[in-house]
Amino acid sequence: MAKKLYIVSTGAGGTSYITPEALKAIDECEVVVSYSKYAKELASLIEGKELFTSGMTHEIARCGQSIDYALSGKTTCIFSNGDVNVYGMATLVTELMEERDLWGEIEVISLPGVTSFLAAASKAGAPVSQDFSIISLSDRLTDINLIDKRVKAALDCDFVMGIYNPKSKKRILPYQNFMRALADGYQDRIAIIASNVGRPKEQITITTAQDLINQDIEHPQVTMSTLIMICNSNAKLTKHGKVLTPRGYLNKYDLDGQKR
Repeated sequence: MAKKLYIVSTGAGGTSYITPEALKAIDECEVVVSYSKYAKELASLIEGKELFTSGMTHEIARCGQSIDYALSGKTTCIFSNGDVNVYGMATLVTELMEERDLWGEIEVISLPGVTSFLAAASKAGAPVSQDFSIISLSDRLTDINLIDKRVKAALDCDFVMGIYNPKSKKRILPYQNFMRALADGYQDRIAIIASNVGRPKEQITITTAQDLINQDIEHPQVTMSTLIMICNSNAKLTKHGKVLTPRGYLNKYDLDGQKR
């Protein structure tokens, strides 16, 4: 099948987290479809390519345009920040392909990537060694009551929890509800605030849930470009200030590897 559409994960930010597989797809493609911000960040990788960009909230148009380019015979890449399946473009491209019944016309190739959740975890130490959940606080497409329910369930189940899209200038209620959930017995949890991961202004701060609660919507580091990680009850700080969530090995094994 000659017609190809790559859904390319561009990683957490910048060019540091793009996989060799994604770079190969970008090199192969004739057309790049992207959110404007990501196209600017990756300008060095797409020089000479036909380019279609648009702003936030125009996701349907971008995905539809990428399908149209591929349908016309041009090998096409559509960019998706982080991983294409984590609040990314894979689901929408798949939905549109299904609605338009084009599976016999275009080969769709989805390429994975390093999310800001995983990138920030590595920068902060080793906070994600046990079960975890990732929740977006954006209620643009998800009912706020369902978001609140998921947050409470994740805290009750003692998951390591990643929070995407915590708040914007106009959208603050889901974040305020999140603060109220933290205040219900989870104040002492270690919290990681990661902003602009992979970009020049990257900032990783290790703090507590109580700090988030105290500053509420006025916290200067919490924006739409922020990922928040709430650690589980087993997490602790190492002697050099990194986060450690033990997997449990040393509860069952001695340092020489022998079972206790």
